[in-house]
Amino acid sequence: MNPVFKAACLQVNATNDLQHNIDTAMRYAVEARSAGAELILMPENVAMMEWGRSNIVLKAMPEDDHLALKAFRELAKELNCYIHTGTLHVLLEGGMVANRTYVLRPDGVAIAKYDKIHMFDVDLGLGEVYRESQTFQPGDRAVAARLPWGKLGLSVCYDLRFPHLFRSLAKAGADFLAVPAAFTRVTGKAHWHVLLRARAIETGCYVFAPAQCGTHVNNRETYGHALIVAPWGEILADALEQPGWIIADIDPRKVEDARKKIPCLEHDRPFAMPPRD
Repeated sequence: MNPVFKAACLQVNATNDLQHNIDTAMRYAVEARSAGAELILMPENVAMMEWGRSNIVLKAMPEDDHLALKAFRELAKELNCYIHTGTLHVLLEGGMVANRTYVLRPDGVAIAKYDKIHMFDVDLGLGEVYRESQTFQPGDRAVAARLPWGKLGLSVCYDLRFPHLFRSLAKAGADFLAVPAAFTRVTGKAHWHVLLRARAIETGCYVFAPAQCGTHVNNRETYGHALIVAPWGEILADALEQPGWIIADIDPRKVEDARKKIPCLEHDRPFAMPPRD
């Protein structure tokens, strides 16, 4: 098998209309597959961008009944490719919600699922406040999915700011890192590109970062700029600010090459922490 394959990242402007969002993601996936993509990755909240705990819980669905998951399973079979579903809002017992991603084989079977670990509880100023922990149940397990070309480490959006997660995934054998996101416009303009490039450079992994863009319900703004980043830190594709998709050739041999040049994953050493005053 040729080790080089094509990966595509979708960029969408999701609304609070489930079917509209599903249809849009599927249309872009079909286009990306026609361009040769063998792995298609969707962004965080791909099927629903809602605002407020009561609205999010009302529209979340149990895993077995989730309409978006069912649609994306059928899409994987129709397109005969691997699909990373971005994140879906999965209703849990007790009224909390998981912000959950799935990796689907070409037969539609989920080979991995991951719940976002780090909750986006921040105050960005000018009234822009997020409290994900009031609605979402954080995950407690790092996950990597075995693909034909290597292992895909899973993360979601705010996880990007916790480099130890990505280092752990790389040390567990991940060759690629998925970072589906709905990054705010404020934080995206300041940090998105540099954080994604840093995670690639630190781990020697390809980074796939599908994204939300534009203005959503309650005037929430997301940054866009879905990216594909190479293990040496080069940006291979950038979706800029409009909905659509990006695609790039992915050569897993470049992961090995980057890690041979700078084998920092093998150079960890124990050290004592300074006291906290």
